[in-house]
Amino acid sequence: MKLFKAIHIRKKHVFIALAAVACVGVCTCLVPPAATRVSNFVSAKTERKLPIYCVETDKPQVSISFDAAWGADDTDELLRILAENDVKATFFLCGYWVKDYPEEVKKIAEAGHDLGNHSSTHPHMNQLTSEQISKELADCHNAVKDLTGLEMDLFRPPFGEYNNTVIETSFANSYYPIQWNVDSLDWKELGADHEINQVLNHKHLSNGTIILFHNDAKYTPEVLDTIIKGLKEKGYEIVPISQLIYRDNFELDNEGRQKPSASAT
Repeated sequence: MKLFKAIHIRKKHVFIALAAVACVGVCTCLVPPAATRVSNFVSAKTERKLPIYCVETDKPQVSISFDAAWGADDTDELLRILAENDVKATFFLCGYWVKDYPEEVKKIAEAGHDLGNHSSTHPHMNQLTSEQISKELADCHNAVKDLTGLEMDLFRPPFGEYNNTVIETSFANSYYPIQWNVDSLDWKELGADHEINQVLNHKHLSNGTIILFHNDAKYTPEVLDTIIKGLKEKGYEIVPISQLIYRDNFELDNEGRQKPSASAT
C-alpha cells in the first residue's frame, strides 16, 4: 500500500499539471437530462471537452471532496469532524477500496455524504478505450450499489487525467465528470499550516469552488476542522457536490466553470 501511495502521489502530481494545461482550450457543453444527454452533448467552440472544475453561482457555496484510494485509518475521524461541523462532503471511492473497506463505505453513506465513482482499479483513463472506461465505471458503481443500495452519478477520473473519450464516456454512462479548482495539496504532506493556508487563502477560492482532499493524507484530519471553520467564517456554506452542480442545460467556460447555458437564461 505504501508503494502504491508513493506512485499515486508522483503520478498524480504530473497529471494534475496536465489537467491544468488542458484548460487552456475553450469548451462549451449543453447537457440535457440523463436519458438524452449523450446524443445531445456538443462542443460548440472546440473539440476539447472538460470536466466540471467549479460552478458559477451567486450562492456563497463550496464543496469539500475526498478521494478514497489509499487506506482507511482516518475515516472515523474525518466523519466525526464533518458531523461536528454539520457538513456533508463528497467521497470519490475506488472499487477496490469499496471491497477492502465495506464498513467504512457504509459509515460514509449512513452519514449522508455523497458517494462518487473514482473508477474500479484507479487506471490512467487516457490510455483506455471507451469500453474499458465504461467497465471501470460499472464495476465501481455496482460494488457501491450492491453494498449500500445507492446509485452514483458523480465521477472523478484518477490522477485528474481525462481526454474527450473519458468525458464523453462519463456522460454516456450517466455520470457527471468532476474535477476541482482548489487542491489542498494534502497528498504532498507539506505540513498542517501549509494545508490550511493552501485552502483558505487560495486565489481560486470563491462561490462554487470544489476542494480536493484525500481520505488518508497525513495532515488532513488535523486541519479539517480549522479549514471548515475558516470557510464558514469567510461566509461559505459547505454543500456536497451533488447540490452544487447544475444537472441540466449548462455549459462550461475555458476554465471548466459550469454555468447555466445561454439558452436556459
